[in-house]
Order: sequence, then C-alpha cells, then structure tokens
Amino acid sequence: MPTKSTPLKDHDTPIKVLFTGYLITVGIGYMFALIQILLTHGMADGKFGLSVDDIVYSYYGNRSGTVLEQKLNGSMKENASEEQRFDIIQWVRDGADEEAYKDEGIEKIIQERCVMCHNKEASGIPNFNDFSQLKALTTQDEGATLASLTRGSHIHMFGISFIFMFVGIIFSFAETTSIKYKCIAVGMPYAFLIADILSWWLTKFFPMFAWLVIFAGMGMAVSFMFMWVTSILEMWLFKPVFIDGIGFHYQRLKAEFAESSYEEKLRKLMAIINRIVIPVKQIVGIIIEKVSKNKVDK
Repeated sequence: MPTKSTPLKDHDTPIKVLFTGYLITVGIGYMFALIQILLTHGMADGKFGLSVDDIVYSYYGNRSGTVLEQKLNGSMKENASEEQRFDIIQWVRDGADEEAYKDEGIEKIIQERCVMCHNKEASGIPNFNDFSQLKALTTQDEGATLASLTRGSHIHMFGISFIFMFVGIIFSFAETTSIKYKCIAVGMPYAFLIADILSWWLTKFFPMFAWLVIFAGMGMAVSFMFMWVTSILEMWLFKPVFIDGIGFHYQRLKAEFAESSYEEKLRKLMAIINRIVIPVKQIVGIIIEKVSKNKVDK
C-alpha cells in the first residue's frame, strides 16, 4: 500500500525554503525568457509586442526581402542609426559586393555596431568578421534555418523538461488539488512543450501554424503559473488563503456544485455568470457614458 505523501504545508522549514528558492529562481528565469522573446521574436516586424506576423517572420521568414534587411528593420533596429541602416540596406540591394563593402564604409559600420555581438566567440549567431557569413544574410529571408531549429529544439526539450519536472515534483505535494487535476497540471507542460517545438517546424514550412506557436506557449505559461502559485501559497499561506480566505469558499462551492443535479448546476452556473457580467456591464456603461460626455464637451 503506497505511503501518503507529506503535504507542502507540513514539510520541514528547510525543505520549504529549498522548494521556495527553486521556484523563485525558475520564476525569475521564466520572466526573463518572456522578456527575451519580446526583444527578439517580438521585434521581428519592427514593432514591440509579440504578434502572429512576428512568429511567421521568425520561422517562415519575410520572403519580401533579405535576412539582413529584415533584421535591420526589426529586432536589430535600435542597434544602428537610420542613416547607417539605410547605407547597409542600399549596399545589400546593390548586390552586396565585397569591394563596395570596404569602399562605401559598410565594413566600418559593421565593425562599430555589429561585431560586438557577432564575433567568433559568440555561439549560435553569424560571425561578421567573416565576410562570407555576412554575405549569406544578404539572400532572401527564409526564416529560421533547419540547423537552428534542430539546435533550439533539443536545447528546449532537454532544459525545459527538467524545469517542469522539478516544479511538478514540488506541486505533487499539494493537497488542495485533486489527483485528477494534479495529473492534468503536471502533464500539460510536456504536451504543450512538444506542441511548441512541433509548431516551430510546421511554421517553417506552413506559416498558418504560427497560431499554434502562440497557443502552445500560452499553455505552458498557464500550467507553470498554476503549479507555481499553488505550491507557494500552500507552503507559506495555507491558513489565510485556503482555510480563512478565498480557497475555503472555492472548495465549498465546488463540493456543493458536485453534489447538485444537472438543473441545479446549470442554474448555479448562470447565477455565477450573471454576478460577473452585470458589474462588468455597469462598469463598461459608466466608461462609455464618460467618454461620450467628454466628446460632447470638446
């Protein structure tokens, strides 16, 4: 007969500190990962914020121009002045000739603005001290290469699966979530991780799958946040949240809902929806009224 595991709130304080330290660290890491996505993929179309176009340009490519031109108008836009970017783009459109690269001062711009990152010490990005690698970026933008997709896929699958494994182990000691929903929460990140990696490859060849990239990323984030928040609250705020606070009322309502007939469940569900919708409608009405009044006053 399996031994019942110790709930998070009943673990020794050193264990709770260990779990909390890990959760806070990976939580901060997850936040920086989202920022990094916004500053790279999120700038693929030259505008801040992640959109479907950003995903398409990142994986399928913007087939209307060259790789270098798209980068200079997108994620690398802030790394050079408008005049410098214009000179580089004009050089690319004129054929990206090696002699013109030196004679027209393009090499000087690249050395000043680009090689601080694009050098032989950098991993996974072209070395602009090697003209042939720079020249390769003056061809049509076809998005991520198969080599970069392969590298990114195995790094993400190995690294992120370990993160979710330890977060899932900690969350498995939670007692406010049923076994059924624990299994769903623990398994969801892996399903969405596989869908995320698969969607990269699909978008590389079929841009319509860019929506799947966003959906899979959101699924991972939601499951991560659910396990993270539940674990932290159970370890340190169990009584104020789950006994005296909103958690108690949620558990009571859930138990009552489970014991109700189909008609009662439908009636209670509609009552809950009305409680949410009516105040929202009132707030929206007040906002519309104020906006209309301001327009009239102007």
